[in-house]
Amino acid sequence: MSTPRILIGCEYSGIVRRAFLDRGYDAWSCDLLPAEDQSNRHITGDIRDILNDGWDLLAVMHPPCTRLCNSGVRWLTRPPEGRTLADMWRALDDGAALFSACWNAPIPCVAIENPVMHRHAKERIVNYRPFAQSVQPWQFGDWERKRTCWWLRGLAPLEPDHATIGGARAALGLPDDAMPDERVFRMPPGADRQKERSRFFPGMAAAIADQWGAQAARQMAA
Repeated sequence: MSTPRILIGCEYSGIVRRAFLDRGYDAWSCDLLPAEDQSNRHITGDIRDILNDGWDLLAVMHPPCTRLCNSGVRWLTRPPEGRTLADMWRALDDGAALFSACWNAPIPCVAIENPVMHRHAKERIVNYRPFAQSVQPWQFGDWERKRTCWWLRGLAPLEPDHATIGGARAALGLPDDAMPDERVFRMPPGADRQKERSRFFPGMAAAIADQWGAQAARQMAA
């Protein structure tokens, strides 16, 4: 049986790519930024240019969400300093077009991660469907809090390791009053803020490679 070809879109860090490679998959990442780990299994460029290259699973970890998510809808009526309303709506159109291209890619299994979207974004995404599940990093052993919504096509929802914070806390050997870190929300402004906010979680990456990699392999064998 052939090894599934896995495309990890919009990822520069290599975290998810390495999770798949560690399990024997033919995994590649793609991002506008070069690979942080300088891997030769990274394609620097627009993911839309390679969506037709015969992938078995597209796991787009974090296509830019700034103009799609609920928290950014306010800028569509009151743009930030130095920007115009036309800029904001154009950026929304661009973000929705990228999401649409990934969601409708000619690939059997698709997973896209983004926050909850506002209605203007939903209206612009071709063949939009509601997200399939919402999970937290701490459910997979990453002691952080950041709601993670998954849009899924051809894939079952992820099965978390822990259903409760208490269960995750106990598994990690943490004190009874320990609470997941809110690193993403506390991140100060800076040149690398958006880049660091998009950095994925190793525990959830391992679950993705284990569960969705196996599903892609089963589909290939069917």
